[in-house]
Amino acid sequence: MKICKTMKAAAGFMLIATMALSLTACGITSSGNASKSSTPAASAVPSATESKYADTITVVWYPNESASDYDESRKHFEDLIAQATGKKVEEKLTTDYNIAIESLASGQAQIGAVMGALGFLQAQDENANVLPLFVNTGASGTLEDAVYYSWLAVNKADADNYMKDGKYSIDNIKGKKISFVSNSSTSGFLFPSTSIIAHFASDKLTQDDLAEGGDGKFFSEVLFGGSHQGSAVNLLAGKADIAAFCDTEIINYATAESGDNKTAGSVWKINADATAPFDTVAGKEFVLIQALPVLNGPTAYNADTLSPEDVKAIQALFTSDTVSNDPQVFVPKDSSFKGSFKKTDKECFVAVDNSWYDAIRDMLK
Repeated sequence: MKICKTMKAAAGFMLIATMALSLTACGITSSGNASKSSTPAASAVPSATESKYADTITVVWYPNESASDYDESRKHFEDLIAQATGKKVEEKLTTDYNIAIESLASGQAQIGAVMGALGFLQAQDENANVLPLFVNTGASGTLEDAVYYSWLAVNKADADNYMKDGKYSIDNIKGKKISFVSNSSTSGFLFPSTSIIAHFASDKLTQDDLAEGGDGKFFSEVLFGGSHQGSAVNLLAGKADIAAFCDTEIINYATAESGDNKTAGSVWKINADATAPFDTVAGKEFVLIQALPVLNGPTAYNADTLSPEDVKAIQALFTSDTVSNDPQVFVPKDSSFKGSFKKTDKECFVAVDNSWYDAIRDMLK
């Protein structure tokens, strides 16, 4: 299966939440630019059999987590990898999804942190030895609820324009200006575009049709924010009428005024003290007109350049209770610490089989 940067349309949209496999406990396994480095633990000694593998582990980050707000979170994550392997760990920050994907596929980076499922599959399409290292569970501590949400949102002042029969609908999005994240984004492009294609089936759209705007196109203009934060700002700054972005990358900057992260009609407001890039749109409100569940993406690795010993050691630490209960990895709700993963109940990491992403693969056929 060849996955292009802009994919052919899927036959229809499926709700992924019901497709998650039942790995039921934490720790259970199933069949930019380089910058700061982390100090390895003195007790870990790489074996002689690792000589063909990288002596320094490079972790590449998507643009979303490359923001300065995540500096401490990234550093702690990298320190844990250094602790597990005894190796020096460097980070590579990016401003483009494709840079992160190519870095992992080529082996310039050994680990791709907090990837979306689509980016992971694109990297794997280029190199079959790109594999999932672990994935974060849902609140149950299992993969049964290991989902986040892809949003289509509009400014609150315009929300009534997207009502039909008393409910929010995407019926009126044709001809509007839209912002996606990147055409390599799972929740910021693949899921919303697949849903649009299914909803407007009579138009016989493809993903390529939705990636470009202008005369005769479905959208009058198409923007790409480069990150979920950037796409949201495109909406709130008035550059787009509609924007696609996900809940997990926005909840550090916004609060639900009404509703939640999974219900159309929910109203969210950018926090008054929000940092860049949201400092210019602080206090702005937006409404969800669509919320779609998406399988949590993996932290992935390149088996050509990360040794089996390192993989085993990293998985052992990251799927442990120590990491599950680490407030700088799984951040408590009342914490001011900025991190990628939230702790509401039993969230943790589990090692996951490559086949767990078959539901996403099916969308790309």
